[in-house]
Amino acid sequence: MNVDWIRARCLSFPHATEQITWGSDLTFRVAGKIFAVAALEPARVWLCFKCSPEAFAELTERPGIIPAPYLARAHWVALENRDALPQQELSGLLNQAYELIFGKLPKRARQTLQNAGSRQKLKRGSRKKSSGGRRPSR
Repeated sequence: MNVDWIRARCLSFPHATEQITWGSDLTFRVAGKIFAVAALEPARVWLCFKCSPEAFAELTERPGIIPAPYLARAHWVALENRDALPQQELSGLLNQAYELIFGKLPKRARQTLQNAGSRQKLKRGSRKKSSGGRRPSR
């Protein structure tokens, strides 16, 4: 796993964005709220993300996973090395991180994002193939 995989996974979530913050950290956000942070330069930890209180307790007992500096009280964990979690498990945890943050957005913000997504689906679904300006022959 590398930052490119993390980036692709996090940006696959609806309305997820990325932003470089604090000099060299790549933050992944939904409606401006961060759900994961990847270090772009060598650091003590390479990835941090939000998790449930239960997952936080379980994960921080595993080798290579620590409470995230400055964010542990909000149930964030930090991975000290890239082998701390299998890719499939990390993928699910990143999805949960996104869902936790999305779920805590104000109701109006969630509805706005969901409505924007619905409009995009309608636009894509309503496009018909063009016949090149010619009428079909009978």
